[in-house]
Amino acid sequence: MEPIKVAVAGASGRMGREVVKMVLSDPKLKLVAAVDRSSGPVDAGTLVGQAPCGIKMSNDLEMALIESKADVLVDFTAPQSAAANTSLAIRHGVRPVIGTTGFTPQEIKDLDSECQAKNIGGLIAPNFSIGAILMMKFAAQAAKYYPHLEIIEYHGDQKLDAPSGTSVKTAEMISEIREEIRQGNPNEEEKLEGARGAYYNGFRIHSVRLPGVFAQQEVIMGAHGESLKIRHDSYERSAYMPGVNTAILKVMTYSGMIYGFEHFID
Repeated sequence: MEPIKVAVAGASGRMGREVVKMVLSDPKLKLVAAVDRSSGPVDAGTLVGQAPCGIKMSNDLEMALIESKADVLVDFTAPQSAAANTSLAIRHGVRPVIGTTGFTPQEIKDLDSECQAKNIGGLIAPNFSIGAILMMKFAAQAAKYYPHLEIIEYHGDQKLDAPSGTSVKTAEMISEIREEIRQGNPNEEEKLEGARGAYYNGFRIHSVRLPGVFAQQEVIMGAHGESLKIRHDSYERSAYMPGVNTAILKVMTYSGMIYGFEHFID
């Protein structure tokens, strides 16, 4: 079987470099394009500290997709460019695997229609960590029995969005199982605005942003006389690469845009 031809957008970013290294190390995959607006024409292998691979960095995504005849585009860019990049890839018949958050439900629905029209698959995933996905699944399952809960997510102080895409996805999965219950004292009053966190379907999401923090999340559930905490910690970006690898393989097998990596875990 021919290797899957992979293009990487945001290739000189911290996540993009990990994706490039992962693709170069897997014989089932072939790096055919590496794109970043801020990078010069350096070899992508050299950029990630490996031997030259013969793929020069480009700053023109559309031209890179056309010339490389890529099968899959992996995108870990910024929210303001990911939607356009995704639509561009679909237009050229390239399957998008998107790790950037911030897509609206309507945007996802529109991208699904675009994928269906081209008969190609696509994935938008707030988190590619298998451990994080299991944390979400466990929390949703536990919410049947512990409907009183709060989510606390921790990221570095340079993260742009709050709450994180992972915490929002966790809240969505919990809300598929848990009926809305407005928690806390009905007469409670915030002495400082935002003290109780973001409101979602009756429970709260709290975002912590500090230097030195990478990515952690816990779901705390309370009941009479006990509590249950479900927590996941990521320590480095390489933790996401097995999930990205699985997504690249899976996205070749279906048609339409899928939202959430949990659909790939039984």
